[in-house]
Amino acid sequence: QVHLVESGGGLVQAGGSLRLSCAASGRTFSRSDMGWFRQAPGKEREFVADITWNGQTTSYTDSVKGRFTIARDNAMNTVYLQMNSLKPEDTAVYYCRARAWSSLLYSDYWGQGTQVTVSS
Repeated sequence: QVHLVESGGGLVQAGGSLRLSCAASGRTFSRSDMGWFRQAPGKEREFVADITWNGQTTSYTDSVKGRFTIARDNAMNTVYLQMNSLKPEDTAVYYCRARAWSSLLYSDYWGQGTQVTVSS
């Protein structure tokens, strides 16, 4: 089991920055791939970024490349999303996801989400 708690959301003007944090409990964090997703009102949840369990590989959706950075600290059981040059279209609830692997099988765990609002 992995329990996730996001924080760091808020209201920011366009062009500003926020850093989201996702604190995880459970002994499987260091073996879990971690991801950030977001859901805007009236839209489906979409992938934003992810990072492998060892931090060696990251990927991003095209709309955030060059602006967002995902990182993790396994000693702190925390994954971060640094968001720079924010745009109004980044407004959404941001969710953290842990993908815990066991052999070739995985289980996904989600946090409760944190609201990010970018004003124009």
